Formats: sequence, C-alpha cells, structure tokens
Amino acid sequence: MITTASYATISANAPLAPHTIVRRNPNAHEVLVEVIYCGVCHSDIHQVRNEWGGSHYPMVPGHEIVGKVVKTGEEVIKWRIGDIVGIGYFIDSCHQCEACAAGEEQYCEEGMNTTFNGYERDGRTPTYGGYSTRITVSEDYILRIPTSLPLERVAPLLCAGITVYSPLHRFGIKSNSNIAVVGLGGLGHVGVKIAVAMGAKVTVISHSGNKREDALALGATDFIASGEADAFTTNARRFDFILNTISARHNYNDYLNMLRRDGTMVLVGIPEPMLLSASSLVLQRLNLAGSLIGGIRETQEMLDFCAEHRVVADVEVIPIDRINEAYERILKSDVHYRFVIDMKSLKELETT
Repeated sequence: MITTASYATISANAPLAPHTIVRRNPNAHEVLVEVIYCGVCHSDIHQVRNEWGGSHYPMVPGHEIVGKVVKTGEEVIKWRIGDIVGIGYFIDSCHQCEACAAGEEQYCEEGMNTTFNGYERDGRTPTYGGYSTRITVSEDYILRIPTSLPLERVAPLLCAGITVYSPLHRFGIKSNSNIAVVGLGGLGHVGVKIAVAMGAKVTVISHSGNKREDALALGATDFIASGEADAFTTNARRFDFILNTISARHNYNDYLNMLRRDGTMVLVGIPEPMLLSASSLVLQRLNLAGSLIGGIRETQEMLDFCAEHRVVADVEVIPIDRINEAYERILKSDVHYRFVIDMKSLKELETT
C-alpha cells in the first residue's frame, strides 16, 4: 500500500485540509498515476458541502486529473511508465450492460463508479479523487493526453470539455449551425470554443452585458444580455440549437422560444425544478434534452479534437493551500474561468 498526501474534508461544514490516504499498488490491469494538475469543478463544491445529498466523509474531491504513469500492473498493455494521461468523472463501470458495451459507460445501468465520493465495484472501498499526489486506476478508464497542449489548461477538459462536446457532437453541430450558448462560466466558455472550432455561428447569452467582450474574444459572433427587457422577444425563433449550461433556477420556456422550428435545447446544468409549458415544445416541434459527460471513447475523441483545433480552458493555476479560497471565489463567479491545482504544491507538503 502507498501512503498518499491529499486534501480532504471531514464533514459538510469543514474546510478542506491536509489529509493522508492510502492508495494500493496496481493490480494486474491497473496503473499508478502521479497527479500533476487537478481541475476544480463546481460539482466538487456541491459534493463537499453535501448539497446534492449522499456525500460521505472523509472526502478527497477532484475529477479533472492530468498525471504521469509511474507504475503499471504486470498485464497492462495500453500504457507505459512516463505516459501523460487523464482521469475524468468516473473510474469504473460494470463492463457488461448495453451502455458499457456501446462505450457509454457514464450511463452504466448498474451505475458508474465516480472518481470520488463513491465506491469501487465491491461497494465498500471508497473512491478518493485528484486532490492527492497519486491515484490507482484501471488501464481501461484513463485517457491519453495530447502533450501538444499546456497540461494545466487541458485538465478542465476532462469534465467541462466533454460535458459540452458530447451534446454539440451528438446533435450534429457543424459549419452552418446557428447556435446559442447560455452562460459563460466554466462550462460555457469551453462550449463556445468547441462550437466555434466546429464551425458554428455562436451567440453567447448571459444575464448582463458584463461578459460581452469576453464572449467575443472567445470567438462568439454575437451576445445577448438576457436581463434586458426585450431580449427574448427580439430574438424569438432565432437559433437552431441552444447549449444551456445554467445550474441556477431559470425559465426554460423563455429560452425555448428562441429556437426555430425543430430546434433543440440541451441542458448540461442541473438547476432546481422549473415549470415547463408543453406549448413551448408543441407549437414549434421543439426538443428539450439533457446530457451528462461522455464515455471513455468519446472523451478521447474530444481530447484529440481539442488538440487538433488548439482548444483549451482558460484557467487560474493555484497551489493546494488556496483551495478553500478558490471555492468561495467560484461561488462569487470570481474566476476566468476555471481553477486548476498545481499538485507539486501538495507533493512538497508530502515530503516535508
């Protein structure tokens, strides 16, 4: 067993603090990964503070992991020591159901095993995430990171990137698509970049005009401030597709009315329940869909796409001892647009 430094919380009300966990030496088909960078996702905060319920402690968050293979099991054939790899939202699934067979492990019928705040397949061994110096994972659930891109800016792609790439790809966004991205945060800014790389004409919708310049700098061709009185009426029936990244409660019907006939709005945030008017869908034959992350195959496809088009997240790199401050800044939307932890700061603590 390998004693490993981490940052963890012991309860929903406790701050993250130094904590020691144990990682196992790799089994036959596992690899040991030294964590280089770990992105900070808003869902980390939700789970640390038990806002979704079901959290268990101690909890080591983090599921946007970029690292280096430092040890392999004796039967590993996919990876070699020194390979730069990524680990995303889940680290295992049943391998046998229809979803897993289709490469859609995130929809595993028995339930995927999340990288943290979950359990391994035995249902007893807790999973601890990437706010740690190393992690042991099955060779089938890690990803090859294109080293042509700055690694700290790749880390958020392992959650935010695949969360927005999957619906854009699956709903056929292409060069003649006229789309809107609602919300310009950790998800939205990557969504704009990927949609622009796909050739779409992209409009950003945000509550106020404060992010107009940022949106245009990211490649959007237009911007709508939804808080303005006539924003929804003057833009009715305008878009073919809307990628809705908002996690706060909002009126779906307003945004559906911005779609053209046969248009689609995909939700990738999980806001509180909102009344949906059937007429918003029926009168223009619209589609309202949801999308989770992506499977291993699609996530690798996303990473390769981003490497080809030089798409990365905009990040602020922090040492691990600033993580509690980072959480508070995320809640105030005081980051452009994603925090990433430089894990050498934790490794230094481990060796002192």
